[in-house]
Amino acid sequence: MSSSMRRWTVVALVAAFVVAWRAETNQDVAAAQAREPIMMTRIYTGTDGLSHAEEIEMKLNGNVSEMMKATSVEFSRRAPAPVSDWHVGPRRQFVITLSGRAELEVAGGKKVAVGPGHINLIEDTTGKGHTTRNIGPDDRIVVTIPLAD
Repeated sequence: MSSSMRRWTVVALVAAFVVAWRAETNQDVAAAQAREPIMMTRIYTGTDGLSHAEEIEMKLNGNVSEMMKATSVEFSRRAPAPVSDWHVGPRRQFVITLSGRAELEVAGGKKVAVGPGHINLIEDTTGKGHTTRNIGPDDRIVVTIPLAD
């Protein structure tokens, strides 16, 4: 192969690399602009005194939420167990599942599946409350973040 042909081959390979790299970069930018919102399940007490669940989007400014005031943080391990009694949240708090699975039940028999990465905003501090069932075979690891009033 002549040196001229080798040079054109190298130029062609470099050009192909640059084109591919730019295309990948453009895809990354498009993916960043089309990211899915951060969702959480809000458990709250309705005017009927019963707990209800709704999926809500976390409000973000760009890619970050506003800073929230928390009073503490608690990590816990919760073994698989039968359904708990009906109970309310002890305070307004985030409960974020790190691993394991659970199922919450609210009014009308509505069930909320909870798995790794799921964010619950617990606001049903009055009324009948909700039930929780930690589903096996693994323990459910959660972080609880009580929110300041």
